[in-house]
Amino acid sequence: MRKEKIRIDFADWIRVIACLMVMLVHASENFYGADASGLAGNMSMLANEANRFWVAFFDGGLGRTSVPLFMTVSAFLLVPMRPGVSMRDFYKRRFKRIMPPFIIFSILYCLLPLLWEGMEWQQSMQDLRMLAFNFPSMAGHLWFMYPLISLYLIIPVVSPWLEKSTARDERTFLYLFCLSTFMPWIHRFVSPEIWGECFWNGFGMLWYVSGYLGYLVLAHYIRFHLTWGNSKRRWIGSMCFLAGSAFTAWSFWWKGVPGIRIETPMLEWSWEFCTPNVLLATFGIFLLFTTISCRTPKWVTTLSKMTFGMYLMHMFFLCPIASYFIIDGPTNTLLPVYLAIPAIAVISYLCCAITTLVVSRIPGARWIVGYEKESKGL
Repeated sequence: MRKEKIRIDFADWIRVIACLMVMLVHASENFYGADASGLAGNMSMLANEANRFWVAFFDGGLGRTSVPLFMTVSAFLLVPMRPGVSMRDFYKRRFKRIMPPFIIFSILYCLLPLLWEGMEWQQSMQDLRMLAFNFPSMAGHLWFMYPLISLYLIIPVVSPWLEKSTARDERTFLYLFCLSTFMPWIHRFVSPEIWGECFWNGFGMLWYVSGYLGYLVLAHYIRFHLTWGNSKRRWIGSMCFLAGSAFTAWSFWWKGVPGIRIETPMLEWSWEFCTPNVLLATFGIFLLFTTISCRTPKWVTTLSKMTFGMYLMHMFFLCPIASYFIIDGPTNTLLPVYLAIPAIAVISYLCCAITTLVVSRIPGARWIVGYEKESKGL
């Protein structure tokens, strides 16, 4: 019972902090995107050395672990499945929670920007037609929902194996997963097609041990096989997080020469969530979270239950808030960049929390913002 209490407590803290990290990432995009929207599109350009350093620090150093943290904590709480739960029952419970809010907000991102002339009718109609296939053009952050859905789809398949697997078996899988995290670098700097990939085959040798499935197995391994005490977890966790985050920040700083336009994928060459540095940082910070043993304050528990809705709506708030701080381009700002980025993120976070809290009082709110009295996963 004591272990179960600690598990719930640190999961709440992860959700609350990882949600703020997401907004910190998107607040930072306003200071290197060369797109007309101000956010990072296909092309990027840093205006000066201050923006170069602070974007690398906030976005790369602090914010990059946000998505893997959400994936890992969801897997930590959901895998293995409870005895007697069928694949159908699992899908029904998980998708009833995430799909209605996802669909509602996808439609809202297609239509609401029309009210303030944030998009043209033609683009709105195109986004609506494509909703069955991808996220709307004004809601790039909703890309995350598709990997999350895929994680939920695979959990009933891998759960029986994880129930019976040994620590050594899972370490073998994790070694292969770690090897797969080098693939984004090899694709970018060596060849776009490796280990069997070609124009008629996109499934290379490490396809089935790569991606967010690796974070799922990592979560299970930490929960059931990692026997380190809190002192060792804090020491190793701190070293892993600092090393991984430092490399992630440096990778952006190295490529981001002020005044030079650069393709965003090249600028963010080591910011993908399944790269060795992000994996290392995520492992480290997750270990640090597992050492939390104090009673969670009620406000953290309440906020944790609202993070899904906050994530869905946050771009409605973040973009206008960022435009208030950025007066005329990323060099003419209301506050210095080292204050502007966290200020945009924190104000957006508070606006989303208040809005989600208000909406949660409406009957049937869980269909809109996914708010439930008891929640697991994201």
